[in-house]
Amino acid sequence: MTIEILYVDDEPDLREVATIALEIDPGIHVRSCGSGAEALTILESWTPDLVLLDMMMPDMDGPTTHAQIRRRFGSRLPIVYITARAQEHERQRLISLGALGVIAKPFDAMTLAKQVHELVDRV
Repeated sequence: MTIEILYVDDEPDLREVATIALEIDPGIHVRSCGSGAEALTILESWTPDLVLLDMMMPDMDGPTTHAQIRRRFGSRLPIVYITARAQEHERQRLISLGALGVIAKPFDAMTLAKQVHELVDRV
């Protein structure tokens, strides 16, 4: 089974590195975009197994995008934040918003796929 991931991050270099790191695993396929608005458009016609969501983005930040995803698509899409703001109190706040988990930036490219598998296994 292939895990389908939508990775939402406004930094093109990070999207590229994360996509490469994740797709080294043949069981993972990544589609990425650079904004919350773009993610909402993609989700109109495609349902991934997991949304990896940057917390700090211009125009529509992660929590706002998360709220819009929930409003439009319900709670069926697991959301994991990928953020530099990964202190424990921030992790707890994101979990309280309904996030499945939080991956800290800078992430370890060698273990990112493993982290994603562990999170998806919890769903």
